[in-house]
Amino acid sequence: MKLIDGKQTAAEIKAEIAREVEQMVSQGRKRPHLAAVLVGHDGGSETYVKNKVLACEQCGFKSTLIRFEDNVSEAELLECVDSLNRNGDVDGFIVQLPLPRHIDEQKIIEAIDYRKDVDGFHPVNVGRMAIGLPCFVSATPLGIITLLERYHIETSGKKCVVIGRSNIVGKPMAQLMMQKQYGDATVTVCHSHTKDIASECRQADIIVAAIGSPGFVKADMVKEGAVVIDVGTTRVADPTRKSGYRLSGDVDFENVAPKCSYITPVPGGVGPMTICSLMKNTLKAAKQELR
Repeated sequence: MKLIDGKQTAAEIKAEIAREVEQMVSQGRKRPHLAAVLVGHDGGSETYVKNKVLACEQCGFKSTLIRFEDNVSEAELLECVDSLNRNGDVDGFIVQLPLPRHIDEQKIIEAIDYRKDVDGFHPVNVGRMAIGLPCFVSATPLGIITLLERYHIETSGKKCVVIGRSNIVGKPMAQLMMQKQYGDATVTVCHSHTKDIASECRQADIIVAAIGSPGFVKADMVKEGAVVIDVGTTRVADPTRKSGYRLSGDVDFENVAPKCSYITPVPGGVGPMTICSLMKNTLKAAKQELR
């Protein structure tokens, strides 16, 4: 069993990005600029945005954080999005999700200029990804594809099972693994209404678990030598920790790991690659590769 170290891989990629950025600046080009819009004070969102700002520093990007209280109106937020769309210095921006219930998330996402949509959530980017055109791929699936590539894990012709069908991970992950230029695999998507998930998983060479159910994937669901990618990050109560909780993945790591050829840990696996992928998309935006 080999552990897939997302933290180390992300650090290497951010260093590569930083070198490219300094080269761009030395040639007289502007420094890439990522903006983030944060609404309210959700603990998870605060941490995530803080890590994004830190990653921008590591990559040599300029970053801007725009804050609103959670009582901000939808109209005010749309006005902010429009302002960022028109700001020539901002290469890409994200509106951190989730948003308060009184705001239509999809309306906000669709208001973002798809050429600045470095989260890869805009329908234009989703559609372009589905037919293999240049686009911003959503960060978590892109991070997983990058890990598979960096660890030279063979995917072409392999059977891949994606557990979960969310718009952010499950659906785009299945699309990428199916496409010739990425995974080139045979893909099955499992979800809450799949009849026998265990049977589907036992046939898989690669399992991507993204359902937010701690320890869902058990050892008897995984065949010997499989590659297991765990996207889950659920806070589970743990009185032995100072924080009072620990992060748990969707995979029963302790019992599944011995059967795997490769497996991602939680934390330190897919998580760091998500932010790293956002940096890759921002660099792509700065180079105007979608214009």
